[in-house]
Amino acid sequence: MSKKLTKTQTNWPTIEQECFAIVQAVEKWDKYLRGCEFKLETDHEPLVNFSNKEQLNKRCNRWRLKLAEYRIHVKHIQGKKNNMTDYFSRSPVEAAEEDIDERIQYESKFTQTDLPLPPLDKLSPLKITTAITRAQAKLQQQTTIAPSNTTTNGKINEHIPQGKAVIDKESISDPLDENPNKIIPFDMNDLKQWQEEDKTVQDIKKNIRSKKNYFIESGILFRKQQMPLPSVPFVPAGRIRADILKIYHDTPGNGAHFGRDKTTRKIQERYYWPTMITDIRNHLNSCLPCAQNNHRRQKLPGALRPIKPPEGIWKFLSMDFHGPIAPTSKQGNRYIISLTDILSKFVITKAVRDCSATTAVKFLINDAILKYGTATCILTDNGTHFTAQIMNNLFQHLGVTHLYSTVYHPQTNGQIE
Repeated sequence: MSKKLTKTQTNWPTIEQECFAIVQAVEKWDKYLRGCEFKLETDHEPLVNFSNKEQLNKRCNRWRLKLAEYRIHVKHIQGKKNNMTDYFSRSPVEAAEEDIDERIQYESKFTQTDLPLPPLDKLSPLKITTAITRAQAKLQQQTTIAPSNTTTNGKINEHIPQGKAVIDKESISDPLDENPNKIIPFDMNDLKQWQEEDKTVQDIKKNIRSKKNYFIESGILFRKQQMPLPSVPFVPAGRIRADILKIYHDTPGNGAHFGRDKTTRKIQERYYWPTMITDIRNHLNSCLPCAQNNHRRQKLPGALRPIKPPEGIWKFLSMDFHGPIAPTSKQGNRYIISLTDILSKFVITKAVRDCSATTAVKFLINDAILKYGTATCILTDNGTHFTAQIMNNLFQHLGVTHLYSTVYHPQTNGQIE
């Protein structure tokens, strides 16, 4: 058998493509393979232990559970010996077809914002659905069921509000209302009108010939994006940007408080404005439900324990190597070892040939201890030249406390650095 890969499948990692080929082959010959032991040869070595451990990739893990129903013995062969299969992979006979599991779409039936943009000649009917509360839905239901309240003269009873009046006054947000929790419904005609009132959009339209990424269609300014993203309308500055962020992040039907990448992708497929990425990041950082419900996926930072200042001179020293330095000196020295007193800032340096533990011990004894005396405490990094046994034996015999800086945090030993 042989099959083409779709455009999406060609962008998969190699292990997903190789595993997809195995799954397709096993499903095709299921009636011959189920219940029997069979050998599977592949030139992709990571798949040899594929069924023995859980995969981090969700798609591969789903396939691993599917292949667990069969009694498969996977064997690795070299690519040079896989000639027959290589020929079939280069001579496909079936059309490309997407995986069934990948075609499942979980779309809400109560919203229109998950649907793609309509054709440009049918832009006006598209309405962005707002988050209607239960009370508003109940009011709308009552207005459709309740009979018309009219007087004997055929006039509307002024004491009983009618359906449209209730909806206009209570359920639909007033554009002039400054309540930030309400979302203003809009369509493409409203967007066109707001574009005409925006100075930035008008400047772009005047210089549209010099703007390669913009074009005008049906009086609306559109922005071209990199494939596979489509061309989307330009959103002018104002409250409409905040409403779009709320629709695609806060509302249950569209956003459901997804993360930064999913929210960005949803909005990029429909709208564009220059500071969109920054606005999305700021909106997510200021979202209270996300801050309350999202679990921390990193280890908690350790408690800060600052080093106490020394009580006197030559009580607390810090030491470190610098190098290798190019070019090498005439004496063959490539490194510089430094020692400084934290309190008095007194510095001792020496050029050395290497950065071994023996060199560090000789420098401490000859250039520091025999001349100025023994220190109480010495701070170094976690290099092997400072953690060696010969260095620990020296500090133990002299009664010196050896401190290490925090791993991957050279600021601990900032003065010598």
